[in-house]
Amino acid sequence: MCGIFGFVLGRGTAFSKEAWEGWVRRLLTLSEPRGQEASGMVVAIGGHLEVLKRPLRPRDFVVTRQFAELTARTAARATEAGPELTHPLVVIGHSRLVTHGAEVLGENNQPVVAGDVIGVHNGIVTNVDTILERHPTIQPKGELDSEVLFRLVAEHGATGLAGAVAQTLTETEGTVSLACLQAGRELALATNVGSLHYAHDAQRSCLVFTSERYSLQQFLAAGSWLGRGPARQLAAGTGFHLDLATGVAEVFDQASPPAAPARPESEPGRPLVTEHTTAAQHHRLTRCTTCILPNTYPFITFDDAGRCNYCQAHEPPRLAGAEALESELARHRRTDGRPDCIVAFSGGRDSSYGLHLLVRELGMHPVAFSYDWGMVTGIARRNQARMCGKLGVEHILRAADIRSKRRYMRKNILAWLERPHLGMVPLFMAGDKYFYQVARQLRRELDIPLVVFCAGNPLERTDFKGGFAGVRESAHGQRLFAFSLQNKVQIGLFYGLQYLRNPAYFNESFVDSIGSFFETFVARDDFLYLYHYLPWDEETIQRTLCDEYDWEVAPHTDNTWRIGDGYTTFINHIYYTLAGFSEFDVFRSQQVRAGMLTRDQALSLAARDNLADLTVLQEFAAQVGLNLEEVLVRIEAAPRLY
Repeated sequence: MCGIFGFVLGRGTAFSKEAWEGWVRRLLTLSEPRGQEASGMVVAIGGHLEVLKRPLRPRDFVVTRQFAELTARTAARATEAGPELTHPLVVIGHSRLVTHGAEVLGENNQPVVAGDVIGVHNGIVTNVDTILERHPTIQPKGELDSEVLFRLVAEHGATGLAGAVAQTLTETEGTVSLACLQAGRELALATNVGSLHYAHDAQRSCLVFTSERYSLQQFLAAGSWLGRGPARQLAAGTGFHLDLATGVAEVFDQASPPAAPARPESEPGRPLVTEHTTAAQHHRLTRCTTCILPNTYPFITFDDAGRCNYCQAHEPPRLAGAEALESELARHRRTDGRPDCIVAFSGGRDSSYGLHLLVRELGMHPVAFSYDWGMVTGIARRNQARMCGKLGVEHILRAADIRSKRRYMRKNILAWLERPHLGMVPLFMAGDKYFYQVARQLRRELDIPLVVFCAGNPLERTDFKGGFAGVRESAHGQRLFAFSLQNKVQIGLFYGLQYLRNPAYFNESFVDSIGSFFETFVARDDFLYLYHYLPWDEETIQRTLCDEYDWEVAPHTDNTWRIGDGYTTFINHIYYTLAGFSEFDVFRSQQVRAGMLTRDQALSLAARDNLADLTVLQEFAAQVGLNLEEVLVRIEAAPRLY
């Protein structure tokens, strides 16, 4: 099962960055056979506790930039007053074998931060549901049984750490071997099965522990460890408590734990805990003081007040208006009941509401069409059926060679993983762009000149996608064909360079991708965009669809945007992980500029929207033929902009 380990260097110990970093690497390496799905550690010194965890095996974890930065910061704090430690230095680590909760989600990995308790656990808690029923105040953030364990320790924390651990173990069923810190002042080890081994040198105030005796013996045999003392097993039903302030340590029976150590009134308060997880790092991004765009957004700048250039340059959209729309529709409207327009219909909320408007309020007789390239969700199909059935609209479906399209996407994702670049993410969706071609074909086949796209909403502008390719997008009204010639050339050159730098892109999708570029940027787009004329109102759209059509929403979110696209959760996860924001942050920022939301509301909604649903990701991976965990681990390890 999982491997847990750690060590303590007492006050006054001579410190060497090379030695202590070597000990961490060595203990991680020795723990790797017990679990390779994720690695993590907490380092505590002088009122600072830093938590770093990644879904990487230990050998990969120790070569990350974040690991190097953490060890450098620790060394700086340890030596700021001289070569000897003025505060105890504590390291607790974990190598994970997944038993509960997918390791690709940071909240499912260890160490676990639960209030003022931080810990690692090896084993399986089998009565989690019972614990949660008895303690309704415990609200776990993830799926991890270990999180419930340490939140229970924190709940009992008033009795002192040893007492809290002992009380927790009396309520716990299953296997438990743990190490935890409370407020950076006390360390406790405990086990109900004997899977903890330690060596303690009371004179030098040094402690080291591992899950297995062999690992500990191998570590001690290397000869560089400062402490002295034999390897001992912590027997089942016992614990080890260390008061970091005084260095007093004792082994205790879990039936009679030691009392909480007395604390001086002048003792400093709770230490600073810094979590170096993706979610925690997002909170430390510099964001615009008006909207919520972060400093990782392409071409962003801030004035002295912290307001971004996008807010400074914002102007309300100039819509053509209802009269102009009616004038255009009147030229095509038929009174004999025959179809008079073709509507692109994805099954998403904008096209669903647009179809409602055209039939119920604008008196048109549309034919709806959908292009299925393998990423249309079941929800989208059911909503298409609901809308067309209730409105009496003919629905034409054009399907691509779905197996090939999904294979192309898989190969381009795997190519991207070889050399990740955020500017290349739109390549994954290249196969979707043939819906423009379908619109042109149907116009000829049905002899209906008017094609309506229920798009053009200025709130949905996502110019960061071109920005990551080095392109400052021109004003284009959310029509890719309307990009300036300079923009189109820049995009073509960027993609060409990336293909040369990464030959894996020269796969069987190449011709399909070239065709997508042509259909998007070259072939003429003279379609009518509904939201170039009418204002977009999220509340009205959602109320109309849900109340009048029983429109289905996704079970994983209250948000109704993008739920008709099978790939959206995946690409937003990439942007959110590597750039610290996604389409949702951009959308909410534009709502703030339009006066539809406050900044606090936008932050709250974006935080909710950005929680990737693992079920949706698994469905996408199954469709495309990807090993989801392998892909998400490689995304997690890719270079970030923050």
